[in-house]
Formats: sequence, structure tokens, C-alpha cells
Amino acid sequence: MYTKKIYFSGGNVRELQEIFADVPGVVKVLIGQVAARNVHSYVNHEPQTLENIPAVEIEFNPKKMDLSMLMDVLFNVLNPYADKTLGVYYASGEDEPQVELHLNFIANRGKEPVVSKACLTINDPHVDKPVRKCFVKVGRLTSFADVPDDEQFFLRKHPEIKTDIDLTKLKTSLRF
Repeated sequence: MYTKKIYFSGGNVRELQEIFADVPGVVKVLIGQVAARNVHSYVNHEPQTLENIPAVEIEFNPKKMDLSMLMDVLFNVLNPYADKTLGVYYASGEDEPQVELHLNFIANRGKEPVVSKACLTINDPHVDKPVRKCFVKVGRLTSFADVPDDEQFFLRKHPEIKTDIDLTKLKTSLRF
């Protein structure tokens, strides 16, 4: 079976692991730490290198789950306009256009569209109207080191631990 991988950081990675483990088309979810290069934010476009960022590795079947749908789940759980630790890291260059397109949509949400001479509606980056800032970091993954097996699925092993997200309610509300 052909699978792809994407890496998300932000919020509590233990909660993210539980959320994505039950998404249809997801084969495996691991917690670990990522390092990425040429990372940029939609607030600060200076490329940077990041190391030791807590993240989840999501291995998914692209015939059953789309990368954009996985990012939709992430952005429904974590606010891209408030969470400054949020990141999307890709290992394959073929994922870069889809990640960038999706995040450009998120970053430009709320801006007034401009109509070009060709009657195409586009987003004008020079509109002076105040808009929300998207804090998501995006970059090419250089390495991923997963945590030991005894730390994987920690919340399943310790159900008494309180979480910020009501995981039971979220899992029943997700529809694919």
C-alpha cells in the first residue's frame, strides 16, 4: 500500500496523536520531534531552520485521505490565527504546492477579493484593511525522531489525564 507522511506541530501533541489516529485513511500516527529547513511563517517570511519541535508524524493513504482534509482537521482543532507554535512540515517536494495553496487560503481568508482585467477574482496582498494574521510555520522536513514506544499513545494509557480538547466529543463530530 502506498502511503505518504505529513508532520504537524502545535498545541498538545499527545492530543493531536489521539485525534489523527481515528481519522479514516490514516495508517499510523507517531509523536516525536522534527527539524526543518527553509521554514517560513505567514507573518515573518524570513526563512529559518527549526530543530527539536514536538510534532506528530501522520502516515496516510492518499487514496482514502487528502492532505487538505488533514490540514482542515488540524485547523479545526488549533487556531491558525492564534497558535504561534503551529507548523506543517512536509517530507516530499510533491506535497509543497498543496500545503502552500491550502495555507495561502487560510492566510488570505477575510481579505476582500480583487477582480483583475481578465475578470479573475484574486486576493490582493496590498489591501490596507486589517486582517487576522496567520501564524502557521511551513517548511521542508529534514529529520524526525520519534519518542520511545512507552510514550506513544500516552493518553490511552492514562485516561485520567484531563485534556484541553474533549476528544470524545470531537471524534463523534468529525464526518468524512
